[in-house]
Amino acid sequence: MSYLDDILGVADKRVLVTGGGRGIGESIAEGFVRAGAKVYICSRKTETCAATAARLSTFGTCIALPAKGDIATGEGRAGIVAAMSERETKLDVLVNNAGALWAAPLAEYPESGWDKVFDLNVKGLFFLIRDLVPMLEAAASKNDPARVINIGSIDGFHIPKHETYAYSSSKAASHQLSIHLADQLAKRHITVNVIAPGMFPSKMMQGTLDRVGEEKVLEKVPLRRLTGPDDMAGTAIYLASRAASYVTGAVIPVDGGTATTL
Repeated sequence: MSYLDDILGVADKRVLVTGGGRGIGESIAEGFVRAGAKVYICSRKTETCAATAARLSTFGTCIALPAKGDIATGEGRAGIVAAMSERETKLDVLVNNAGALWAAPLAEYPESGWDKVFDLNVKGLFFLIRDLVPMLEAAASKNDPARVINIGSIDGFHIPKHETYAYSSSKAASHQLSIHLADQLAKRHITVNVIAPGMFPSKMMQGTLDRVGEEKVLEKVPLRRLTGPDDMAGTAIYLASRAASYVTGAVIPVDGGTATTL
């Protein structure tokens, strides 16, 4: 085994990626599969999730969980935990990527939209971690902790111009929650970190790109490009590797410098 394989390798790790059927979750799942991990993905859209798992299985091991991946509900979370428990006794890496966004003018912002975003982005994230801690702890050791990687957003600390009040607030909450959990779970040898992506060309972002144009959007990005699949996968693999075994409570912006230089 080479030094790089040893310090950055994630081969044979058991990984669960929520919202893994498309977008950022799919990119992260593909990175782990290609790196030799055993990857489980779940999504609210079971057909999309199954199709993604079939595609990624050409590169390694990727399994779509049959339970609906709606972590916003207790029933959905229980289904995910049960499906994982039937297949594994240990979980090395949990990637919480599933998320929701709602945009509306202030005077028209619905309570139902606010609840939908917070139920998934904050409440669901917290209780899924809680319920999977036993499996994470079973895989953990002092020198090789289990890992929780939460996908936040630069909107959690960089105020967007769009009226996405619940989204930016929920991401700020998830960042703080992750740091709190990092403190509490350290004694159980579980690290908790956040990746805060910038402008990734996902379904959430596509409306802005179509309306404003990519060139105009990129005027705000010092590195002058969108966040790419390898940017997300590479950061997640680092956080899951031995190289990051001493990193916890970190919020890492992957945004081309948008949030930290403007």
